[in-house]
Amino acid sequence: MAEVWLMLSALLFMALAINLAWLFQRQAGNSGWIDVFWTFGTGIAGVGVALWPLSGAPWPTERQLLVAILVAAWSIRLGAYVAVRVAASSEDTRYVAFRKRWGPAYQWTLLRAVQPQALVSAILCLAILLAARRPEPGLGFQDLAGVIVLAVAILGEAIADLQLARFKAAHTTRGAICDHGLWAWSRHPNYFFEWCVWLGHAIYGFAFAPWGLIALAPQAILLASILWVTGIPPTEMQAIRSKGDAYRAYQRRVSAFVPRPPKRDA
Repeated sequence: MAEVWLMLSALLFMALAINLAWLFQRQAGNSGWIDVFWTFGTGIAGVGVALWPLSGAPWPTERQLLVAILVAAWSIRLGAYVAVRVAASSEDTRYVAFRKRWGPAYQWTLLRAVQPQALVSAILCLAILLAARRPEPGLGFQDLAGVIVLAVAILGEAIADLQLARFKAAHTTRGAICDHGLWAWSRHPNYFFEWCVWLGHAIYGFAFAPWGLIALAPQAILLASILWVTGIPPTEMQAIRSKGDAYRAYQRRVSAFVPRPPKRDA
């Protein structure tokens, strides 16, 4: 029962964060701030869930501390990157496209559209809860495996973001396509490594009998969102609108999600 209340608290906290994000972006005139609030908010909720005291156990346990540190590292790294990008540039092309599509109803439609993000965060916090509360004492091989996956994922996402930022700084011509480094192997390496971050938490929680399979639910929901809803589809549609046939050729050469060697130009 305590875990249920903990997850409800995470959901309510993120609902508040999302609505504050909407108010802030409306005043700032840049909806990209919603992404900043979501990332830091999910990090705060995740650390809180990870460190919440266990009944009858020393507090905090080694595993709780480890999971909390990893969640904080992910949130601070990604949140800082997104915040700097939003503060230094014009609105993200996804939100620009939404403004054009929704017209005068943009703000109120956006408010409704972002509400599910609070639920997504709560579901991700479930993966953190299972990871932090795995019952085995001490740290072992499974913890090491989770740390390795998370560390590689956070580093990979940071490298992809840095490569894209450097490309944009060096190529100011409209229509230029970043196809260097990780972006030559995946059209969305940042999304791939973001999903791997949460896969790392699933590795922790997978041994939490009898609830281990639940640890895969957040990863499945996040993957579906990336592949078919809010991640790749709107990003690719906007890229095709702005870059045309050059981006279609890029699509034919390069994997959409999982990094792999590019195909030769057809």
